Amino acid sequence: MGSNSSRIGDLPKNEYLKKLSATESISENDPFWNQLLSFSFPAPTKGHINLCVENNPRTGNLGALIKVFLSRTKELKLSAECQNHIFIWQTHNALFIICCLLKVFICQMSEEELQLHFTYEEKSPGNYSSDSEDLLEELLCCLMQLITDIPLLDITYEISVEAISTMVVFLSCQLFHKEVLRQSISHKYLMRGPCLPYTSKLVKTLLYNFIRQEKPPPPGAHVFPQQSDGGGLLYGLASGVATGLWTVFTLGGVGSKAAASPELSSPLANQSLLLLLVLANLTDASDAPNPYRQAIMSFKNTQDSSPFPSSIPHAFQINFNSLYTALCEQQTSDQATLLLYTLLHQNSNIRTYMLARTDMENLVIIVYQKLWTWSNSFVCKAIIFYLNFSSPLQILKNITWYSERVLTEISLGSLLILVVIRTIQYNMTRTRDKYLHTNCLAALANMSAQFRSLHQYAAQRIISLFSLLSKKHNKVLEQATQSLRGSLSSNDVPLPDYAQDLNVIEEVIRMMLEIINSCLTNSLHHNPNLVYALLYKRDLFEQFRTHPSFQDIMQNIDLVISFFSSRLLQAGAELSVERVLEIIKQGVVALPKDRLKKFPELKFKYVEEEQPEEFFIPYVWSLVYNSAVGLYWNPQDIQLFTMDSD
Repeated sequence: MGSNSSRIGDLPKNEYLKKLSATESISENDPFWNQLLSFSFPAPTKGHINLCVENNPRTGNLGALIKVFLSRTKELKLSAECQNHIFIWQTHNALFIICCLLKVFICQMSEEELQLHFTYEEKSPGNYSSDSEDLLEELLCCLMQLITDIPLLDITYEISVEAISTMVVFLSCQLFHKEVLRQSISHKYLMRGPCLPYTSKLVKTLLYNFIRQEKPPPPGAHVFPQQSDGGGLLYGLASGVATGLWTVFTLGGVGSKAAASPELSSPLANQSLLLLLVLANLTDASDAPNPYRQAIMSFKNTQDSSPFPSSIPHAFQINFNSLYTALCEQQTSDQATLLLYTLLHQNSNIRTYMLARTDMENLVIIVYQKLWTWSNSFVCKAIIFYLNFSSPLQILKNITWYSERVLTEISLGSLLILVVIRTIQYNMTRTRDKYLHTNCLAALANMSAQFRSLHQYAAQRIISLFSLLSKKHNKVLEQATQSLRGSLSSNDVPLPDYAQDLNVIEEVIRMMLEIINSCLTNSLHHNPNLVYALLYKRDLFEQFRTHPSFQDIMQNIDLVISFFSSRLLQAGAELSVERVLEIIKQGVVALPKDRLKKFPELKFKYVEEEQPEEFFIPYVWSLVYNSAVGLYWNPQDIQLFTMDSD
């Protein structure tokens, strides 16, 4: 094996790669394939790739290579059991070349042209059978079998990762379309036909790969010979894996470069999670729902002995405790956070299990910290939905990562309020994402009736946010007035649409007033700190008492302010904070509950529930683009999301 190993510097003159990309057709039975696959190389060069793309319609060599790979996979399981290193290494090389070629083919041509490359027939003897075959569908089924059926050993680790990567590459056609794909070859092959029966087994395997976080084999245990030349196309990943085992390569991109890759303890787990998210976020086919999403929505705990309803397809069981542990441990990555959101949002079995755990706050605190730390608005939107899926009264001590103020003791619910309000304020001044505003306010509104024992700082921040919105409202109102005066002297200058800005701000202000009102109406006696903050900033609310958009919702707030202001006035001047809180607690008991007008319970929908594809598919593929091991796309080719030119 070592005697045939090539150096990276030899790639441009490698006769076998030249023959693969040349104009001559090669039979799948030709000894050439054993010779080609016995070489060690990180990737075919740009010249080889371009020639192969150009000549393959005449030669069909890609189809021959796929047939060689398909025939080898039939013996792969036995080879793993017999520890046949050379056979597995050669089979991996075949799949690696297929993945490289497929990635460039998908980038450079339409789906119709791509399928022609996979259905090409050569009539001359010894090349192809006379029967038409759909090699792409056969390849995908083979990859699914390889991922699910081949035992994970040191000698099969790399080919397992390569199989998952090749499936990601097959689905990457979405990257080169600005609009979300709703009909594509992925729908044709993955949602019906011979691939469909593998749905639940594939999803289960990918989940277990994520749970187990299997590390790659140590140096010396892998099947590939190490590279003796570190230059050329080889880009090392900081993963601790032996040199040459993993490569990030560039295929045909002028000026493209390898992205800096974070340290990965388990490339298999990383690739599995990315593929799982891509499959889960495929759009439904025109005549069938996404079966991979169905599988994610319906799987159960291994301890659940109840039978699956016959109406639920693609069902399976998995160990929920192991999954929960992995989710807690892996929340440093964006993709693990998105998986957590997906499971909580779509699988009622997982949601029920997690809510029943007594240590749920361990996971929630990690999520809060991510929301506090990150400026990625999409991550914020993705996790807002489940932030209140835990006991809000749980008391936490010494939240060291909260840098705005020392928090020696605070409830989980109050911490959530602080984090969400900080996100809203960050968004108002920087990202200005209207959907993030909507979701953050929806989270606060949906919890407001259950606010209990609000921390004094959380109560202050609620009123501070209202103050910020009030100032913004006054500023826009003043600009609108000045603009209207200016228009009287100049009819030719178009007026900015201040009316629309004013309407948006007033909608947000009303939501904030509804949140405050909901808390006062449903849990006034539990929140003296909120009453204190209201009284301290009572002047803020004066301008909204007679405003036609807020008169109804201001009734209760105005009543509470007036009632407690009167009691404080009776108590005299120079009152301490402790004395004011004592008067408020006494006044809560004295305030007749029927004086507070009842409003319907607040229940706002989250934007993601209404438009999942438009939000999640570009984000999932941005994770793949930035996080996939050994896969690199030219930023200039990406259409689905905007890439930085740097």
